[in-house]
Amino acid sequence: MLEEIWNKLQPILGLGEEPKNLGVSQLLLRGTIVFVATLIIVRVAKKRFMANRTAFDYVLGIILASMLARTINGSAPFFGTIFLAFYIVLLHRLLATLAYHSDKFGCLIKGHDTVLVTNGRQDREAMKAHRISEKDLLEDLRLQAKIDDLSKIKHARLERNGQISGIEKE
Repeated sequence: MLEEIWNKLQPILGLGEEPKNLGVSQLLLRGTIVFVATLIIVRVAKKRFMANRTAFDYVLGIILASMLARTINGSAPFFGTIFLAFYIVLLHRLLATLAYHSDKFGCLIKGHDTVLVTNGRQDREAMKAHRISEKDLLEDLRLQAKIDDLSKIKHARLERNGQISGIEKE
C-alpha cells in the first residue's frame, strides 16, 4: 500500500529527479506542500519564534528557511527535509522549555542583558564590549524609550534581542 502511494508520488512531485529536470507543475505542487507544512511547523513552533526575540530564535528561522527552500527546488530530499524541519522546531521548543526552567541554561542559549546606563551614568566598558557608541545609545533611547537626555535615564540595558531599552527617572 505505502509502496503504491510512493510510486504514484514520485513522478507527480519529481522525487529523485535532478533539480534542473523538475517541471513547473512539480515545483508548484512542491511549493504548495511545503507552504502548508511550514504553516503547521510555525504553529508548532509557537508565536515567540516569529518575533525573532533572540539569536536562539533567529537561528531557527534561518535554518527553516534554508531547508524548506531547498525542498521546493529539489536540492534536498523532499519528505526527509520536511520531517527534519519538524524535528528542529520540536528541538527548539525543548530547549526553550529548558531555558524557561533554568536561568543559567537560558543565558547560555539566549544570552543575557547588559546594563549600559545607571542613574544617567554610562558604563563605558560595557558599551565598548558591545561596540555601542554614545550616539548609538542615544539614538536607540530616543527611538525605543522616547528619552533624549542621559541624565533622565534611571537604567538603560542592551537586551538579549539586541535592542536597547531605557527607563526614565521618576
